Amino acid sequence: MTDPIFFRSRGPLALAAIGELTGAVVPEDKAGNTVVGAAPLDIAGPSDVTFYEDADYAEQLSVSDAGACFVTEKLASSVPAHIVRLVTAKPYAAFVRTARALFADDLRPLSIVGTRGIDPEASVHEDARLEDGVIVDPGAVIGPDAEIGAGTIVCANVVIGPNVRIGRDCSIGPGASITHALLGDRVIVHAGVRIGQDGFGYIPGKGHLKVPQLGRVIIQDDVEIGAGTTVDRGGGRDTTIGEGTKIDNLVQVAHNVSIGRHCIIAGHVGLSGSVTLGDGVMLGGKVGVADHRKIGDRAQLIALSGVMHDVPAGARWGGAPARPLREFFREQVALQRLSGKGGKDEGDKSGK
Repeated sequence: MTDPIFFRSRGPLALAAIGELTGAVVPEDKAGNTVVGAAPLDIAGPSDVTFYEDADYAEQLSVSDAGACFVTEKLASSVPAHIVRLVTAKPYAAFVRTARALFADDLRPLSIVGTRGIDPEASVHEDARLEDGVIVDPGAVIGPDAEIGAGTIVCANVVIGPNVRIGRDCSIGPGASITHALLGDRVIVHAGVRIGQDGFGYIPGKGHLKVPQLGRVIIQDDVEIGAGTTVDRGGGRDTTIGEGTKIDNLVQVAHNVSIGRHCIIAGHVGLSGSVTLGDGVMLGGKVGVADHRKIGDRAQLIALSGVMHDVPAGARWGGAPARPLREFFREQVALQRLSGKGGKDEGDKSGK
């Protein structure tokens, strides 16, 4: 069996070009050296660039076969002589910028079968309007009066509903569905995402009376939405996601939710109806937010937090129910003391 190649480099890339891209200091006599890949210390080869910014990985560095290494000035002397030192204040950030340049084609979902234009096995309604340069894979369905901007990729088996608007240079991953929605430019929607379906609205009682969901989903520029995530359309007002926000896999965004700009939302987060997130909010994995709660700008919630109250701007909360982190950690220490462990190893019976 041959070893498949999933990621094809745009290299080789000269170290001089990497220096211009990242601001790293490159030895003059090594400026013409090239790399084609980017890899961690322990698996990097002579044609790869790597990074080193934590002395805990000194052993991996000492045996690394990397061709070049981003490193801080403080740690530069630790780099073996056979590895070219690329000195920078932020090695990992420089490494990421270089990897993005080498593997630019892998930053968003692409056509599964290398389609150019509209595949004959796609179903595009005659009243849909697609700009030049749109790619549509086999099995995709695009409804009437939908509009899609140039450079957008619609992967296999995607469903785009009537009147949906999708901007330029977007990627819609395999099997995603988008209805009742307006998307900006450079939006990335990964495989299996569901956008614009009914919100969960009922009046409880015999038969549970369903509430019509008459809002839309508005997604601004440069948003990325992870695989399997669901974004319900609004019930009365719109569900909105602000520019630059990044959402992980398997997140639930309920109806009427308003997410600010440049937020980070980790996997398995659940946002109940009419939740409001300010700009720059960060939510750890499995955070749950009760309906109608407001989370202020730049607030952070650690993993597994259960938010029952509004969170002030800039706050860091944790726990269930969530409260300020210092309070949460004090309670954890108090519980340990009450349990008799007192922070000591359970096997320590001496009390010392």
